[in-house]
Amino acid sequence: MFSELEALLAACPIDSSRDRYVSAVVDENTLGKRTAATRRLSAQRLSELYGLDPLILLFRIFRMFWGVDKEGKPLLALLLVLARDPLLRGTAGCVLQIRPQEELGRQSLTDAVQNTVGDRLNGSTVDKVVRNAASSWTQSGHFSGRSRKFRERVSATPPSVAFALFLGYALGMRGEGLLKSLWVRILDVTTEEAVWLATDAKRLGLLDMGRAGGVTEIAFSRLLTDEEKGLIHGAD
Repeated sequence: MFSELEALLAACPIDSSRDRYVSAVVDENTLGKRTAATRRLSAQRLSELYGLDPLILLFRIFRMFWGVDKEGKPLLALLLVLARDPLLRGTAGCVLQIRPQEELGRQSLTDAVQNTVGDRLNGSTVDKVVRNAASSWTQSGHFSGRSRKFRERVSATPPSVAFALFLGYALGMRGEGLLKSLWVRILDVTTEEAVWLATDAKRLGLLDMGRAGGVTEIAFSRLLTDEEKGLIHGAD
C-alpha cells in the first residue's frame, strides 16, 4: 500500500495525531476510495502496516526521515513494515540470497513463508501472503517485472540508511554490529557504503556518529525523548 501511504502522508502534516490520519482517510477520502467501507478498511490496513501514530516510536522516527528523503521513500516504507510484520520479515533472507538479475522463484518465497508460519496458515492464505510479499519487495525496488520478477539492486539513501541503523539501535545493537544488521543488508550496501551514507546522514542531523581507531559509534540521542532512551536496551 505504498501509493496510499504516500498520498496520506502528503495530505497530513508531520505532527498529525493518529485520529488525524484516520480522519483523512475515512472522513475526507484522501485516498479516493469509492465507499465508506473501503475507506475504513484502508485506514485499518495502513494502521496495521505502518502504525500511523506519533506515539509509536518507529513511526515517529520514520515520519521524520520521510520528510527529508526524496528518493528513498519506498525503502523507508519497506523497513518500517519489515520491523512490524514478521511474515514479510520472514521472506527477507530469501530475497537477500538472490543475485542481481536472477529470477525470483515463487517456491523459494513460499518456503520462506511456510518456515515462518509453520502449519498455522492454510494453503490459500500462504499463497496470498506470498503474493503480497512479492508485491512489497517489488514496490521497494528489490524486483522488477510483473508475472516474472528479477532481482534489482536498490539505491540506498542517507535517510534510509539512518533508519536502518535506527532499527538496529532500537533493538540494542551497537557499534559495528549496526552496520551489519539485517536492516542495513536490506539496502544492498556494503559496510563501507553504509558508513559513507551514514556520514551524509550525520550531516543532515539524522544521527550522531564517530569513528576512531577502527571503531564506529552511532547513536540517536538527539532524536529520542528521555522516556524513549530508557525503553531502548543499552541506550545512553
